[in-house]
Amino acid sequence: MDKSKAKKRIDELNKLTAYYAKKYYDDDNPEISDFEYDMLMNELKNLEREFPEFIDKNSLTQKVGGTVKEGFEKVTHVVPLQSLQDVFSFDELYSFDERMKKFDSNIKYVVETKIDGLSVALEYKNGEFIKGATRGNGQVGEDITDNLKTIKTIPQKLKEKIDIIVRGEVFISKKDFDELNEKQDEDNKFANARNLAAGSLRQLDSSITKSRPLDIYIFNVQKSDDIKFTSHYESLVYLEKLGFNVNPIKILCNDIEDAIKAVENIGNTREEIPFGIDGAVIKVDDLALREEIGTTFKTPKWAIAYKYPPEQKETILKDIICNVGRTGVITPMAILEPVVVAGSKISKTTLHNEDFIKEKDLKIGDHILIQKAGDVIPEVVKVLKEKRTGQEKEFEMPKVCPVCGAPAIREEGEAAVRCIGVECKAQNLRNIIHFASKEGMNIEGLGEKIVEQLYNNGLIETIADIYYLKQEDIESLKKDGKKFAKNLIDAIEKSKNNDLDRLICAMGIRHIGTKSAKTLAKKFKSIDGLMNASLEELIETDDVGDITAQSIYEFFKQEQTIDLINKLKNVNVNMELEQAEGLDNRFEGKTFVLTGTLEEFTRDEASKIIEDFGGKTSSSVSKKTDYVLAGEEAGSKLTKAESLGVKIITEQEFKEMIRE
Repeated sequence: MDKSKAKKRIDELNKLTAYYAKKYYDDDNPEISDFEYDMLMNELKNLEREFPEFIDKNSLTQKVGGTVKEGFEKVTHVVPLQSLQDVFSFDELYSFDERMKKFDSNIKYVVETKIDGLSVALEYKNGEFIKGATRGNGQVGEDITDNLKTIKTIPQKLKEKIDIIVRGEVFISKKDFDELNEKQDEDNKFANARNLAAGSLRQLDSSITKSRPLDIYIFNVQKSDDIKFTSHYESLVYLEKLGFNVNPIKILCNDIEDAIKAVENIGNTREEIPFGIDGAVIKVDDLALREEIGTTFKTPKWAIAYKYPPEQKETILKDIICNVGRTGVITPMAILEPVVVAGSKISKTTLHNEDFIKEKDLKIGDHILIQKAGDVIPEVVKVLKEKRTGQEKEFEMPKVCPVCGAPAIREEGEAAVRCIGVECKAQNLRNIIHFASKEGMNIEGLGEKIVEQLYNNGLIETIADIYYLKQEDIESLKKDGKKFAKNLIDAIEKSKNNDLDRLICAMGIRHIGTKSAKTLAKKFKSIDGLMNASLEELIETDDVGDITAQSIYEFFKQEQTIDLINKLKNVNVNMELEQAEGLDNRFEGKTFVLTGTLEEFTRDEASKIIEDFGGKTSSSVSKKTDYVLAGEEAGSKLTKAESLGVKIITEQEFKEMIRE
């Protein structure tokens, strides 16, 4: 590879690994498997080794991933919590051994499982647990002491009164993870046990942490002034005597051959290990020798992690069914001949979308390979086409929603197929939450949690049910029930008089936000006018493109939509545009761009005035812009307006324009 291509690829890999590391470490929401991430990192390391002049100081090869989450106190680690260098072949383990033999020709190793969880440091004073922290960036972590105290396997008092800092891995067992996931609906399945453990441990509310079945294994003494060890294995045995839950898989090996056998044995029995692992760790046992070998800023030189390839198993694709998510997305789900992969029994997995099925050329009845790297949700690797008999069946995405029967639409440029039914049971909760939100009808007191309570108690099922609630229905939801219920009923009643644009936005029409809702309200004057609009009329509307017009048109042709509107009419929800008295359309056809800080108006207030006078606002300056309203510290928009010759007005000039 030439230098220019290498530089370009290194830059790409730095961006990709930084993004995926943030999703994994900080958001606890991985988007790719551990194996895929490891392959990206491995490619980056190899390129940096070949082209060291292109190494970026911010590259994740140069530092530990992870940051401190906002809301937690920072903790500076007395001894850094380093990461490990990963390898993917036994040849690399032999190379590691050769490097170690330069320091001593007779080296013993300890092989341990690399537990797939969240790394933490626990500090004890006089035998009592006083502080616990996440790894963070290795130097600075998050103080999560209160959360760690909820984990039953972390001793609050040790069997000896000593000062010690230890390192461990918090995890959730395979069994507990599977049981938790069984209770989740398809839209809310946890991706993997590692990130569920990490997310549970990094909660600001420790009661949430307590509700999760977290466990811990200790695997290292970070610091102890009271007792000195000569070997790592000896320290692990001592930690068990103190009362710690120590990693049960720790094998003392006389040489690298023994170590590699131990790594192989762990790999062969991965299914039987009750907790998730993403590799095996080989460490020099002699602690004095470790000091001599040393560390880099990021990794110890005396340890290495062998990463197992994703385990793959053959099974049969028995059927493909479709689930409807809360946002209306219809997701195909593979029903499989049950098979055990990476310790979990797999009987189904997502097929993502129509394009994924076509790309893999999947047919019902196919023999397929699936894999599950660590505890990541299983994925289809490929079809074993050589095993086809001719009896396999093609799959087609449904044309109507399998839940409510409304049309299932795939819009141009999108992979997802969506149900557009406004009263679809699969989407009702999400639709009600949006309807009551600030962007919708802005019903004060009817927030997400209250909607969920009402919904789960069977008091509301659809949007229209909000307006049929009675005060006594609501009183049991809060301690000050009567007052709360009265206020909420009053707020619901008040929302009936909202402007038409709020109702249009609240109905959840795809691609319609607050701005386009105002445009539609002004043009069509009523819900009936919008319902009866032709596709051509919608396309000709400002700020409404072909796709949005089609979305509006199809939405108002649905029986479910007509049923909802009739129910809202029956309770006297406003369906008409109410023009404020004394205002005219003097800005009709004019586009304004606001920039800088105004003294007498907020941006929202100025925008509303412009829109009330029939004009519209835009976020960017173009040749079609009529006015740029410039306040203090106006920036690039002002410069662009000057270059395009767009008329620039001051706040004083704007006030004169709106004065009667």
